[in-house]
Amino acid sequence: MIERLKQLYKYRQLIITLVSRELKARYRGTVFGFLWSFLNPLLLCAVFSIVFGVILPGSSGRVRDINLVGINYAIFLFTGLLPWLWFNSSILESANVLFVHGNLIKKIQFPVEVLPIMVVLTNMVHFLLGVPILILIIVFLGQGFGLTFWVFFFPVAVLVQFVFTMGLSLFVSALTVHFRDLKDILTNLLTLWFFATPIIYSLRNPNIPQHKPLVWAWNLNPMTHIIEAYQYTFVYRELPHWKKLPVTFIVGLICFYVGYLIFDKLRDTFVEEV
Repeated sequence: MIERLKQLYKYRQLIITLVSRELKARYRGTVFGFLWSFLNPLLLCAVFSIVFGVILPGSSGRVRDINLVGINYAIFLFTGLLPWLWFNSSILESANVLFVHGNLIKKIQFPVEVLPIMVVLTNMVHFLLGVPILILIIVFLGQGFGLTFWVFFFPVAVLVQFVFTMGLSLFVSALTVHFRDLKDILTNLLTLWFFATPIIYSLRNPNIPQHKPLVWAWNLNPMTHIIEAYQYTFVYRELPHWKKLPVTFIVGLICFYVGYLIFDKLRDTFVEEV
């Protein structure tokens, strides 16, 4: 596995080229072009803010807790939505990436894992482009600039999410080649996963039920700790869970190892199946 990963470094230019081509192709022919990288999460944030912040304000609890006077719900929501969109899009697109680039796999000899890597990196670029917008939202919605020393933990959260997302993407892309129903299952599973992650609600809200099954589900969900790392950095302005995040990173490494192992085992069947 280590030798395979070393070989990938030789194909770094190919990865950069594919990511660049994917970014250009995604918005080719649109009026706003790359602006959609900012507009899509903003519009989604606006929809959720209206639904859970205005129509159903009790469901969000206005993100109030015993330690905060009141965080602007749009800021809280946008902070969680940005990394979730990176994760969600990467998994769904990885499920289809080997089929989309089937002709490339058959005609050119290259490490096929480059394709799911390209998907995760492309969506990571969209995520990083949205971070300055998040900072501007913090400024314009009246919370001041609000960046503290803990913002330096932001790259740590990005690294943990990248490793975890990459592992799942390798696993999903390889398995979907043989089990095509997985694409439809993933769509529904990710919807459930979204609501099982503290994005539209805060776990610091005392009104959130603390039943043992729910607490177990939150604690065992790697995305809970990843999303909360961003929330602590940008919203709560405190040190993220320094114990939970390293454990999540180890889970991500295990996920990456297993995902790559399965991908490597099935790679010889891709040409026949796609």
